[in-house]
Amino acid sequence: MVLLTRLAREVYRASSEEILGMRLKQYALLGDLRDSDGAMPQQTLCGALHLDPNNLVLMLNEMEEAGYIERRRDPEDRRRHIVELTAAGRRALERAEKGMEGVEDEVLAPLSTEQRVELRRLLLLALSEPEDAASSKAAPPIQAPAPARG
Repeated sequence: MVLLTRLAREVYRASSEEILGMRLKQYALLGDLRDSDGAMPQQTLCGALHLDPNNLVLMLNEMEEAGYIERRRDPEDRRRHIVELTAAGRRALERAEKGMEGVEDEVLAPLSTEQRVELRRLLLLALSEPEDAASSKAAPPIQAPAPARG
């Protein structure tokens, strides 16, 4: 887990607003919306992004002002809001993804293309729901590195 945390820090460090055109959390939000057919309940976004509801509202205000998202009341429950990705948000996400390719190349430079694909597969498996993980093809066991001698 410590290695995952270190890798995440390297990605965060390399993912500047200048490279992505937005902050990393905004990039994650737009990606989550796109992956959910362009719309998601606001409360679901809170959980997906691990944000406090107040902080999410502040981010959504910025993103709505930029034209990347729209919020509307859920017709089935007027107390809830649905967050929708706009065409401008899709274009901004595509630009950010191009920037993220450079970040991935920098951070994952020691890995081959095949290793990057395998890393992605394993991370998706680790993040999947237990029933999804059980039904997917099992990955071979990972051998722990030998302890450093020093």
